[in-house]
Amino acid sequence: MQPRILELRTKILKKNDDLARQLRADFARWGVLVTNVVSGPGAGKTELLARTLARLNARYRTAAVVGDLATENDAARLATSGSQVKQILTGTMCHLEAEMVRGAIAEWDLNGCDFLCIENVGNLVCPSSWDLGEDLRVLLCAVTEGEDKPLKYPTLINTADLVIVSKVDLAAAVEFDVDAVLGNIQKVRPGVPVLQLSAKTGQGMEEWIAFLEQRRAEKKEKAPATEEHAADGADGFAAISAAS
Repeated sequence: MQPRILELRTKILKKNDDLARQLRADFARWGVLVTNVVSGPGAGKTELLARTLARLNARYRTAAVVGDLATENDAARLATSGSQVKQILTGTMCHLEAEMVRGAIAEWDLNGCDFLCIENVGNLVCPSSWDLGEDLRVLLCAVTEGEDKPLKYPTLINTADLVIVSKVDLAAAVEFDVDAVLGNIQKVRPGVPVLQLSAKTGQGMEEWIAFLEQRRAEKKEKAPATEEHAADGADGFAAISAAS
């Protein structure tokens, strides 16, 4: 007999994946690029996103959703960029789910928004299983965490579209072997794009912004651009928001 816990997990994940597909379809109609940023605690997600949004806001319309077990500190930091921001408090949950994202953006008009950034809960295990309807999953590996993190946590890196080696300005101080972590990343996920970045000093930020802009441009080329499709997208999201 199949263990009940596995059966329950399967049903929960299926519900999440179904909702994520609906969210992804609406995001596509609106033409918004959705980036899910994941990492362990303290890898620099909030600092990176605060500086990313500040740069993007000079030319684009942006929004952000932040997941934490408690406090709204990170949302307050991101709001200083000028973006509309919503905090999700997960309580004891170590990841975000599609339904949480749906609820957080329910009152927003994202039709015409260019970038939606999702800062996931700091965790290197749980977020790997939960699709949020994103276009990109970006994993941060901080130099303060050790070169073997990709080898220890292969599940999350195997779902990543981009890996950022963050806080590289501290590499020499903590005697971090950048070449070793780059090699370990490729061992686990051969061919995945990698950026070396310091949000504090600005190193790598131009390449990061260019990466996001390129992916947005590619998505916009594929997205329906008529007013009819835009209206359909809004109606579709209203239906999702009303669903149980």
